[in-house]
Amino acid sequence: MTAPTPVSGDGGASIYARLEELGLTLPQVAAPLAAYVPAVQSGNYVYVSGQLPLVDGELAATGKVGAEVSPERAAELARICALNALAAVDALCGLGRVVKVVKVTGFVASAPGFTGQPGVINGASELFGEVLGELGRHARSAVGVAELPRGAPVEVEAIVEVG
Repeated sequence: MTAPTPVSGDGGASIYARLEELGLTLPQVAAPLAAYVPAVQSGNYVYVSGQLPLVDGELAATGKVGAEVSPERAAELARICALNALAAVDALCGLGRVVKVVKVTGFVASAPGFTGQPGVINGASELFGEVLGELGRHARSAVGVAELPRGAPVEVEAIVEVG
C-alpha cells in the first residue's frame, strides 16, 4: 500500500488532483438496482448505498471469492466499489466537503471455507486512504455472505462525514 498523501482543506482541489495523480477518474454514478438512491445526506453525514464493482454500467466480474474469483482480483474489485462510492459522494455534495470517511462495510460473496474477507475489503480501504489521506482512515466491517446482487463478488458501502 502506498503511503497516503495528506489532503488539505483547499475546497477539495487536492482530492481531485490526487485522483488524477493516481490515474483515477470518477465514474458516472450507477443507477440503483431497486427502490433506493445511491447516497443520501442527513445532517453532516452522507450514507452511501452498497456499491458494486460496476465499470461502465457492467459488473467487472461475477462469482464467489475463493472459487471463481481470486482474493487478489476481489480486492481489485473492492477498489472499484470504493471509487464508485466516492463518485456517489461527489455527485451528491462534492468531494471537497469530505471531512472524514467514518465507516466502511464490505460484503464478500464467499465460497464455503473462504475466510479472507478482511484482505478483500482492504482493496476499498486502501483506495480511500490513497485518495483521501488521513481523511480516508475509517472504522470497518468485512462480512462474508452467500450471495450479492447480480452475482457480484463484492459490495462496499460507506458513511462519510461532510462539512
